[in-house]
Amino acid sequence: MSRRADAGFTLVEVLVALMVVALGLAALMTAVSAAARASGSLRDKTLAQWIALNRIAEVRLMVNRIAPTNDTAQLDFGNRTWHYDTRYFDTPIPTMKRITVRVWAGDAKSAGNPVAEASGFISQALAQPGGSNVDWTTGSSVIQTQTQSPLGPVGGPATGTPIALPPSSTTTTGSGQSSSP
Repeated sequence: MSRRADAGFTLVEVLVALMVVALGLAALMTAVSAAARASGSLRDKTLAQWIALNRIAEVRLMVNRIAPTNDTAQLDFGNRTWHYDTRYFDTPIPTMKRITVRVWAGDAKSAGNPVAEASGFISQALAQPGGSNVDWTTGSSVIQTQTQSPLGPVGGPATGTPIALPPSSTTTTGSGQSSSP
């Protein structure tokens, strides 16, 4: 009889153990590389979204306003080359336009789906800045006025005599409930 228990591992057992370890390491490397790709994709989407939002802000701040229908450009941002396409669309409000910016990775010759897209609106001011002095946390800080008309009080600017209204006796608490003093 031989003493097989003291002989140690056989060559087949060692090869099977190495095969199990190799499969486990291959699965681990696949998971790590997928996480790295996802991280790079998220970085690209974030940078492209920043470019699109920056472009909308630039259009809003331009003195000579907007191009007739669209414009494109190329820029370096985040140690990469990007290009964008800005398009302007009419809206039902004549003084307002919708701005859509699409951003691609690479130069203007590269094609494919945009990495990011952002939309915004640009319009002329509807009123003078500061024309509405309302403190939205406590109510109006402007004395409310009404104008007398033949049919009774009418709000808004008119040619009649303004009447000062008393402040409201109902206040809103922080929880959204109304209370009277």
